[in-house]
Amino acid sequence: MTGPLNIRILATAQALPRRVVSTAEAAAWCGIDPHIAERRTGVRERRWLSEGETALTLGARAAREALQVAGLAPNDVDVLLNASGSQLQPIPDGAALLACELGLRGAATYSLHGTCLSFLLALHHAALLVHTGQARRVLIVSSEAGSVGLNPAQAESALLIGDGAAAVLVGEAERPDQGVEAMRLETYPEGADYTRIRGGGSLLPPGHPDVTPLDFTFDMRGLRVLKLASQVVPGFLERLRPGLSVGLPGIDRVIPHQASQAGLDLMRRYGWPAERVEVTLPTLGNVIAASLPLTLHQAMTEGRARVGETLLLVGTGAGLSVGGLILRL
Repeated sequence: MTGPLNIRILATAQALPRRVVSTAEAAAWCGIDPHIAERRTGVRERRWLSEGETALTLGARAAREALQVAGLAPNDVDVLLNASGSQLQPIPDGAALLACELGLRGAATYSLHGTCLSFLLALHHAALLVHTGQARRVLIVSSEAGSVGLNPAQAESALLIGDGAAAVLVGEAERPDQGVEAMRLETYPEGADYTRIRGGGSLLPPGHPDVTPLDFTFDMRGLRVLKLASQVVPGFLERLRPGLSVGLPGIDRVIPHQASQAGLDLMRRYGWPAERVEVTLPTLGNVIAASLPLTLHQAMTEGRARVGETLLLVGTGAGLSVGGLILRL
């Protein structure tokens, strides 16, 4: 990429479920000591869906708020991107369902699915659309309801996952240096079985003779994920921008995916000062693809990420995939 893909973030918003679930409550469900659970996960509380709430209603709520902040109506949006790791249903695409909720008619709507890195892919895609003049305004929605697929026998994931939604509205830049400076994605498929939900697709449909209810729940081998990530991330960071594996050259603030406490601790090896790394894990948990935009929303609305600064959005996803995007606000 030569020069930035010129875009500007017009607005961000979040929508969280009403129900706050403490780690003590989640640990009791899993049969784990609450003090051990909080120490291992770094999560004090998370949000889970309550009656009347779905990932669709949360996503639509976040989208409406982002549009309101920007002073725009739904039909001012040219493209709606659904960037969620958990699907609402196989068909139609989740973006069409969101468009129906919003009353958005005639716009292009589709999904970009990269599990926990879905928002990263969607932000880069939105930048391409706006920079090349194919769209003026792109609305990205990441909405997750991971709690519906948790298995209490798999405590390491059941204690991590939270629900929530975030929306980010992208438009034309105001300055020539504003926008996406670099983006990179790498996949290491030896980690494909480390994080998965096996059931529900054509490989293991509901009527398959070997299918069980557990095939529709989240299955993660966290230690294997962490080991593989520790091996491949330093080289990835250097290919994204030289020097990132030992410091933060030209970066004002890091917006990481909130994979786990162990994943966040791994960043200390790269020489990234803790005060420049945004963290939402203790109060939201791992909100799958919504973690990145929720953490970005927090940093921007609370004044720690300001216009003119450069952000590093980075994380890992099932696959095992590693992604990073450098954004100048």
